[in-house]
Amino acid sequence: MPARSRAAALVAGAAPVPYWLDAAAPVEPAPPLEQDTRAQLVVVGGGYGGLWTALLAKERDPGADVLLVEGGRVGAAASGRNGGFCSSSLTHGLLNGLSRWPDELEQLEAMGRDNLDAIEATLARYGIDCDWRRTGDLTVAVAPWQLAGLAETAEATTRVGGKLELLDAPATRALVRSPTYLGGLLDRDGVALVDPARLAHGLLDACRTLGVRVAEHSPVRRLRAGRGGGVTLSTDRAEVRAERVALATNAYPSLLRRVRPLTVPVYDHVLVTEPLSPEQWESVGWRGGQGVSDAGNQFHYYRPTADGRVLWGGYDAVYHYGRRVSPAHDQRLETSVTLAEHFAQTFPQLADVRFTHRWGGAIDASTRFAAFFGTACGGRVAYSGGYTGLGVGATRFGAQVVLDLLEGSDTERTRLQMVRRRPLPFPPDPVGWAGIQATRWSLARADSHDGRRNLWLRGLDSIGMGFDS
Repeated sequence: MPARSRAAALVAGAAPVPYWLDAAAPVEPAPPLEQDTRAQLVVVGGGYGGLWTALLAKERDPGADVLLVEGGRVGAAASGRNGGFCSSSLTHGLLNGLSRWPDELEQLEAMGRDNLDAIEATLARYGIDCDWRRTGDLTVAVAPWQLAGLAETAEATTRVGGKLELLDAPATRALVRSPTYLGGLLDRDGVALVDPARLAHGLLDACRTLGVRVAEHSPVRRLRAGRGGGVTLSTDRAEVRAERVALATNAYPSLLRRVRPLTVPVYDHVLVTEPLSPEQWESVGWRGGQGVSDAGNQFHYYRPTADGRVLWGGYDAVYHYGRRVSPAHDQRLETSVTLAEHFAQTFPQLADVRFTHRWGGAIDASTRFAAFFGTACGGRVAYSGGYTGLGVGATRFGAQVVLDLLEGSDTERTRLQMVRRRPLPFPPDPVGWAGIQATRWSLARADSHDGRRNLWLRGLDSIGMGFDS
């Protein structure tokens, strides 16, 4: 049977739902807003960014009246359907940070490590059971040109006080057995694996324990500043009068029109296998349970789950014309079959393993790959966005920044150039769409031409814009 036909057969029976949400225990829904109300702080968005903001606001001021408003279900979007990699990086990797904030990188790396430790401490403090495992992360070279990049990352990490282990092919394959591996870079402590849906639901429980009010199925349609101070938020059935507002809508269109061009929703797709047998696990090794990603421009990420499956995602970042976030975009059979083909190429010993779940979701991509921040309405509204796939950990740091900005505080965080400067905007479609498609084509071409970046990619590099999967 041809490889693509075999891959299609292996994904044919996969449920078109996120594995994490499918496996999670049911969560009692919060009622929608039905009548007008007031709050000191309203948090718009029930993903990680909103949950961390609400939780940290109550920890800073236990007496504060905090209301979290979510348009659908808490944790049902990116926060409940990602790969579950919680990284210490705040800059979408060391080299990206080095290219943008070289003078702050050592500080940003230290803050990122502290942030990851603080997440772990929070889970312990509130008894959040989300299969948190500080297993670390392995980046693998699957083409000769990628080895130089791994070496560059290892050397740069040492300069800013970190430590990564550069591995040759035998040492890499001793950790995870794939004939495609030519070398690796092991981070033993900077990444944790987590069940993302259970993390979101655990943060929700912690918020409720501290007295955060929660409203679901209450999309906010409009935000306007009041003449006498405060901000009014309008939902379909009620209005909320707030002293301060934190926006954490990420891939969804911002309530602030001027912020919308700073992100585009890029769809990432994921597969999960059936549980592997003990013999199948033995054939791949992987006893350390690390998260793994390859070093291509169009890269894959993968990891084991608690019940013995393999999650396999990435590679094909898909942008849909018009920047719409829609459930219709969550499924793309063509991409799922491609991912299944690549899985079999990476692990030929698992070539007959079937997939039980396939899904996609929108990532809030920014032109600098990392989060950005800002304020509006005289400082009464603050926002973050643009996490570009690394929001599982960085959203907690972003929540701290947003709360600092709302308080008008001069902190180590708010003094960062990363916080004070915003990324370049994406041009509107059709120009934006054409540019993104050209970039995707160019990145794929670079992967097949020893990493050589063409004139288009070099031009984007020169103006500080980027795009990957």
